Amino acid sequence: MHFVIFCVDKPGITRDPAVMAAHVEYLNASPIKNVMSGPLTGDDGEGVVGSLYVVEAENRAAIEAFQKDDPLVKADYWDLVEVRAFNKRVDNRD
Repeated sequence: MHFVIFCVDKPGITRDPAVMAAHVEYLNASPIKNVMSGPLTGDDGEGVVGSLYVVEAENRAAIEAFQKDDPLVKADYWDLVEVRAFNKRVDNRD
C-alpha cells in the first residue's frame, strides 16, 4: 500500500548537516520502500520548507514505526506532519 507523508518545517528551522546525513542513512536502511522523496521548497525552488515522501508500507502502523525513529522527527524539525493513504492511478512519465 502507498502512503504520502507531507511535512512542513517549523518556522526558522536551520537544518543541521549531521542530522540530514543521519536522515538519509535512515531512509536507505528503512524496511519501508521509499518510492520517492525530497525537500519541499519555495516556489522559486530555493530554501527548504519541509519534506514529501511517497512510500510503500504494509499499513499505517509501519509508517508510524518508521516515523518515530527518523532523525528529523527526533530533532523536532516539523511543525506539521500529515500521513495519507495514496492510490496511484496515473503515471505519464513514459
